[in-house]
Amino acid sequence: MIRGRGRQRDSAEEPAPPKTPRRRIVRPGPRGYLGHGRGAASYVEAAPEWRGTTVQVCGLWPFAAGSGTPLAGIPLGRTLTSGATLCCDPISWFQRAKLILNPSEFVLGKPGLGKSTIVRRQALGLAGYGVHPLVFGDLKPDYVDLIHALGGQVITLGRGRGSLNVLDPGESIQAASRLTGDARRGLIGDMNGRRLNAVGSLITIARNQPLSDREETILSTALRLLDDRHAGIPVLGDLLSMVREAPEPLRTVALDRGDLDRYRNITENLESSLVSLLGEGRLGDMFSRPTTEPMMRDRPVCFDVSSIDDAETQLQAAALLACWSYGFGAVAAAQALADAGLEPQRHYFVILDELWRVLRAGRGLVDRVDALTRLNRQRGVGMAMITHTMSDLLALPSEDDRMKAKGFVERAGMVITGGLPAAEMPQLTQVIGMTEAEQRMIVDWSSPPAWDGLAGTDAPPPGLGNFMVKVGGRPGIPVHVDLTNAEREVNNTNRRWDS
Repeated sequence: MIRGRGRQRDSAEEPAPPKTPRRRIVRPGPRGYLGHGRGAASYVEAAPEWRGTTVQVCGLWPFAAGSGTPLAGIPLGRTLTSGATLCCDPISWFQRAKLILNPSEFVLGKPGLGKSTIVRRQALGLAGYGVHPLVFGDLKPDYVDLIHALGGQVITLGRGRGSLNVLDPGESIQAASRLTGDARRGLIGDMNGRRLNAVGSLITIARNQPLSDREETILSTALRLLDDRHAGIPVLGDLLSMVREAPEPLRTVALDRGDLDRYRNITENLESSLVSLLGEGRLGDMFSRPTTEPMMRDRPVCFDVSSIDDAETQLQAAALLACWSYGFGAVAAAQALADAGLEPQRHYFVILDELWRVLRAGRGLVDRVDALTRLNRQRGVGMAMITHTMSDLLALPSEDDRMKAKGFVERAGMVITGGLPAAEMPQLTQVIGMTEAEQRMIVDWSSPPAWDGLAGTDAPPPGLGNFMVKVGGRPGIPVHVDLTNAEREVNNTNRRWDS
């Protein structure tokens, strides 16, 4: 007998039968039953997606999801993260979507990656909404074909081609004759300020340093005397004659103390600068002759200055500044007439390309550009400022000019960035907040193209048509812009290289 704590049994008894194992329950995985012949899928195809309005998809609950990208504005392309369509332009995001506080944008990116293309897409779409694109200085040209296709006006400027009188008030003087009271005085004051700014900018470029306070006061007084004494539209030669005549109001503001010789000494540098603008200097006579073709304010307009060679950097900068001054004057006249109920309200999309050429042309030009471009949002004007890199803005010799130039980006309602080198990221992130993932994406877009061995040519750059849309501290929206067949002809900026 074997004694134990439990039940007693004889040693001769047969052993107990083994326990039956518990049956294992097999459940399918996320792709089906695993194992040979059990039907597990090695690849799960994504469910098809369709896009529609909330009215169209409301009955598909719970299978509908929000896109997360704005649909107000011009369709730019599909986002690189979700494939959803992004609609974006500064006027629609300000006026309709209320996403930005200022109807303006700043576009950055290396050459050849599509900065002008995305702005042309916005200009083309806004023209369909009734907004007139205005290109104040096309150096390539990048926008001439588009403006021609829209039935707009192309004004050609250059040596031996066309001229733009910087003292020509344009539409402002005729508009002022139709106004009364404060509206008339305000428009005339705006016109005089723009003319003074234009002449001062040209002199700054010619001598590579800004005017003194005394010289600017003399110019302002001389322009006022010209309006009182000169019949018709004056030119720079008339302004020079007025300074040489030395009328009493000019001698008073020059502080010559009753000594004519002292007046001559005070105005000698100013007189020399004006002589250089009459065709004897580097800027030629493009700004001292009567305007060859006045600007129209009821259609798209492009100032074509592509005939000016890239080696003439000062002349290019002077042409851009003159076009900006003349064009903004026409916009101010149109809005003044609309406010008075004399003309319909028109909206404009102003494009300022190659901003860096003007800023580098001379010390103090940042203030001139700032004064020209400060169009308030009540005027119904959207603006796109385009340059290559932040280094273009921060390479100015004066610290004050660098800070003011950086303010162009800070004040913009949105910033659209194409491919940029890694060295640009510290400067860019000082102005707009960007995550490390967004920075890596922008740097990757700046990679050079690879060699296509089959075609024997360079493949398209990896960042061609890719842009990051940033609004303040919000997450950026990466988007790819594809051209339609109708757009390809007006977007071909390499036409001279085509066989």
